[in-house]
Amino acid sequence: MWKDIIDFVSGIFKPASDLIDEVHTSEEEKLKLRNTLVELQNEVTTRQLELIGKQMDLEQQILEAKTSMMTAEAQSDSWLARSWRPITMLTFLSLIVLYALGLITLEARFAEDFMLLVQIGLGGYVVGRSAEKALPSLARSLANRR
Repeated sequence: MWKDIIDFVSGIFKPASDLIDEVHTSEEEKLKLRNTLVELQNEVTTRQLELIGKQMDLEQQILEAKTSMMTAEAQSDSWLARSWRPITMLTFLSLIVLYALGLITLEARFAEDFMLLVQIGLGGYVVGRSAEKALPSLARSLANRR
């Protein structure tokens, strides 16, 4: 994806580069124009890379916040706080099985939205459980480095 963005920016500058080649000026002037164009392209690419880095940092912060929330739920003293995600997913699974067996019917639009909700829920549940299992060993590893 990031390569596509960088290729897009390069594509924007290509016509200007081709135009420089066709301009009837001295080689020295063409070289100066090419250098200016390359500097501009590098500046745009650098800014894009900075934005990509900021976006990745933001996505990491969001994932850490979600992980923290799920870990807190999983470690809660309340049975309901620990169990609501698994119960919800089991309910969704039951509805999917009943639908697949033809025991219940769902409107087409609702069925699409429901399946999307299940995919999001399952993805969040799997990521949360994986993070819950991985975070303690990661924390120990980081503590041992210090």
